[in-house]
This record gives sequence, structure tokens and C-alpha cells, in this order.
Amino acid sequence: RCVIKELESLGKALYGAKLIAQRFQVRSCSHHKNPVSGSTCLLSMIEDGNPHHFFIATQDQELSNKVKRKPGIPLLFIIQNTMVLDKPSPKSLAFVQKLQTNQLVPEYQKQSIVELKEKEGLIKQEGEKRRKRKRAGGPNPLSCLKKKKKKTQEGQEPSAEKKKRRKRKRNR
Repeated sequence: RCVIKELESLGKALYGAKLIAQRFQVRSCSHHKNPVSGSTCLLSMIEDGNPHHFFIATQDQELSNKVKRKPGIPLLFIIQNTMVLDKPSPKSLAFVQKLQTNQLVPEYQKQSIVELKEKEGLIKQEGEKRRKRKRAGGPNPLSCLKKKKKKTQEGQEPSAEKKKRRKRKRNR
């Protein structure tokens, strides 16, 4: 409501922005009797860790810098005619990293898991290496190609060029 009041007070220059803002659902804020500036109102709505999961859409650099200082608040802005979702701020990334590390297994439990695995012999020793088995390979694929037929010369008979070839036996 405070943003719409501010847009009304700025006059006809921002009439289009006022129409767009009125199309969205209007959230009631705590200062509806004595309205404050739009940026102050938006910051007060996301003050306690953004419990309603609001997105902030603004072109105001000062407001966007203040929003980036708070973790977990998505920031939208417009470039030319396209709405862009800003990448997460470093504060948000650090906050998420902290949450993820707290949700994982505590350090003392990790140590006890390692100790139990060592007792059961499930952890491989560094000096112990397994040998790879050599598997029987097939024949060389180049040796399996069909032989090319030689061109016969016109004056000679094809039977004269033929020679007996021995067949090779393979050892298995």
C-alpha cells in the first residue's frame, strides 16, 4: 500500500507504474495509517528473515544494495523489456552453505563411522592394492579383414599366381 501511495504522490510521470503495481496482490503493511516511502516499507516487510518468501522487484540501486545484504531474498529488476532474476548475493550463498553443513552428519559421528569401518575392515589400506585380472582378448581386428584380390595381368593365367597357403592353428 505504501508503494502505491508513493506512486500516486509522484503524479502522472509514473502513472503506468502505478497501474502495473495495482494489478498485483496488495499486501497490507504495518504502517497503512501513516504511509512511509516504498523502499522503507519493502525493507520492513522482509526484516525478520523474509517469513512470507517475498521477491523484491526494484530499479533502485540503493534498495537493491540493502536487499543484497540480507540473506535469502530474491531480487528482480528490468533490463530493456526483460525481467531478470539477479544471481544470489554472497550473503545468501554463505547462509545456504551454513545451513547445509549444519544439516549433515555432525563431526563426532563422522569419526565414529570411520572407526567402525576400520574395525570391520571395510576401509582399504593404502599399501594394499588389488591386481587387475588380464582377460582373454579376441583376435586382432586388423587380422580379421578379408584379403584384397589382386588384379590379374592380361597375359597370365589366374591359376599360375595362386600359391598354397598354410593355415595357422591358434593356441588357446
